[in-house]
Amino acid sequence: MVRFRALAACAAFALSLAFGPAPALAAVPAADRQETLFLGDYEPGTIVVFTGARQLFLVTGHERALKYDIAVGKPSEQWFGTSWVSKKRLNPIWVPTPSMREAKPTLPVSVGPGPSNPLGKRAMNLGWGTYRIHGTNSPNSIGSAASAGCFRMRNADVEDLFERVHVGAQVVVLQ
Repeated sequence: MVRFRALAACAAFALSLAFGPAPALAAVPAADRQETLFLGDYEPGTIVVFTGARQLFLVTGHERALKYDIAVGKPSEQWFGTSWVSKKRLNPIWVPTPSMREAKPTLPVSVGPGPSNPLGKRAMNLGWGTYRIHGTNSPNSIGSAASAGCFRMRNADVEDLFERVHVGAQVVVLQ
């Protein structure tokens, strides 16, 4: 069964690169998460995001990674390049950025932990900017281009990733 899952994951990854993102699937429970084939020359612990495929990979070893489905930034908000995990936050407080507030002045000043928090249960800040890898209170957005440049994950997935990465981990964002 594990071999079948690995082959299916490799096939899905190849198809997503060729034909775009696959339809959103139910989250894989963290305990059942399997490594998949990953071609790329990155150190273990590196996070690699493929925005076109709407997937995030945590490199675990030579040609091996854990795969997570994500939501990415709207086309006008996407960014590409290299960053790092600069901070990890449990049950984060969401504070809209000045550009969010300018676009929508009715946004609250902040939203504390709980089911209405747009950051979900965990957040990992990237570099010195306002971008993050975080959970969501809108799991139906996974697989879409819906955010203001952040990478959204299902809460179970971001909790799993949060435990596996360290502050300082490299993050590479590719198209």
